[in-house]
Amino acid sequence: MTADRLLASLRSLGTVAVAFSGGVDSTLVLAAALRALPADRVIAVIADSPSLARTELVEARQVAAYLGAELVEVRVAELEVPGYRANAGDRCYFCKHTVLSAVGELAAQRGLTHVATGTHADDRRALHRPGLRAARELQVIEPLADAGFGKREIRTLAAAWSLPVADKPATPCLASRIAVGLAVSIGRLGLVERAEIAVRARLAGAGVQPHDLRVRLLGNGFAVELDRSAHAALETSPGLAAEVLTELNGLGLTGAGRIVTYRSPALTPAIGDNAVSS
Repeated sequence: MTADRLLASLRSLGTVAVAFSGGVDSTLVLAAALRALPADRVIAVIADSPSLARTELVEARQVAAYLGAELVEVRVAELEVPGYRANAGDRCYFCKHTVLSAVGELAAQRGLTHVATGTHADDRRALHRPGLRAARELQVIEPLADAGFGKREIRTLAAAWSLPVADKPATPCLASRIAVGLAVSIGRLGLVERAEIAVRARLAGAGVQPHDLRVRLLGNGFAVELDRSAHAALETSPGLAAEVLTELNGLGLTGAGRIVTYRSPALTPAIGDNAVSS
C-alpha cells in the first residue's frame, strides 16, 4: 500500500489538529499531515492526565520535536467523569469523549477545522472498542482507517519514512491495566506506573530488556506480563522472578502475584475472570 491515499485525505482537510500520543499510529498521522499540509496548518495535541505515564509524555515531546511539529499539551480530567472512574467495561468511551472534546475545543480556538486520530482499520474490526463511538459522536477524522491502513501497513510506512517509533510497542494508558469492575483512582494509576518502572529497572539490572511489559491490577492480586523473550529469561531464573514479585509487594501491590506471557491485543479482565489478557 502506498501513502498516496493517506496524504490526499489529509491534504483535503486543509487544517488539522492531530490527537497525539507519541505512539506509532498517531505519529504516522502527524508525519503525514506535515507532508500534506503547511506546518502552520497542523498541530499535535496531547492530553495530559494521571493515566498518561510520565515517560510517555517525555517521549511524545521528543517525537514531536523530531518531526518539527508544534505540540500543545492540554490537561484533561477523566477522573472527574463517573463513568470513567466506574470502569464498568466502557471506560474508553468516557476517556475518548473527554480527550477528543478537549482536542476539538483547542482546535476551534486555533481556527483548525478538523481533529484526526490514529485509529486504523484493525481497530474498526475489533470486537470491543467503545472509544470509537465517542469519536463518531464528535465527528473525528480517522485517516489511517479511511485509507485502509492496518497495523502492519502503519509500521511499514513508518519505517519507510524513518520515524523513530516505527518499532515502538503499543503503550495504552495506565487505566488499561486496572481490571474491569475495579474503580480507577489516582492512587491505582500511580501504583501501576511505579510498578512498571520498578519491574523494568529490576530486569534491566539482570540484563533483561522487555519489549512489552504490563503490571495489571486484578481483583484478587496482580499480574506481570512480559513478552515471550523476557518471560523465557525469567523462567530460567526463578530467583529473579521472586525478586520482582517481592519488590511489587513492597510497593503496595496486594494479593497473589504472578508473571505470565504478554498477549496482544491486551485487555485487563473483569474481576473474577481467570484470564489475564486476551
